[in-house]
Amino acid sequence: MSEKQKKHKLVIVVGSVREGRFGPVVASWVAEQARVHGGFDIEVVDLADVEIPLSLPTESPKYAGDSYPRPEGMAPLTSSLEGAEAFVLVTPEYNHSYPAALKAAIDWHFTQWTAKPVAFVSYGGAAGGRHAVLHLENVLTELHAVTIRDGLAFPNYFTAWQDGQPQDPAAPGYAKTLLDQLAWWAAALSTAREASPYPA
Repeated sequence: MSEKQKKHKLVIVVGSVREGRFGPVVASWVAEQARVHGGFDIEVVDLADVEIPLSLPTESPKYAGDSYPRPEGMAPLTSSLEGAEAFVLVTPEYNHSYPAALKAAIDWHFTQWTAKPVAFVSYGGAAGGRHAVLHLENVLTELHAVTIRDGLAFPNYFTAWQDGQPQDPAAPGYAKTLLDQLAWWAAALSTAREASPYPA
């Protein structure tokens, strides 16, 4: 199978753990769009199912590598992030930023994000979660990830969705653009990582 035909491992992360959250609905729709796209093997990771302490060990995971002392309950998340070739982070906007659980999940890792593409799907009120994405772009850049420009934002999601689907008829087209770019970067960066280690 050629690199162009190869399916890349896509991990879709549900970033909110708040009670009554809407994130799983959005993540399910994103996963369906990715299945229609056909360029990915898809895994949905829900941070509500993961043990994510806010207190971190002294040493950075960047330098500790495999010896970094993560909680046992975090092992499935670490494995999923390690095996991913691309990410979609599904995030709401809390007080003009993104959830603490998502920040903690990011901070417990480093190399798992490095030289991999990350796309964003956000939802919220009038801004559609865009403030959260702006902050996430800064954070993921620090981890040497490659952020995808064309994300998806859903303003006023509480009235803009019905029966698990966005009411905007253009949404699937925007999702395809996001996934096309994500697939291109996944292929390019996978090839680059195989050719030589990333100089982080």
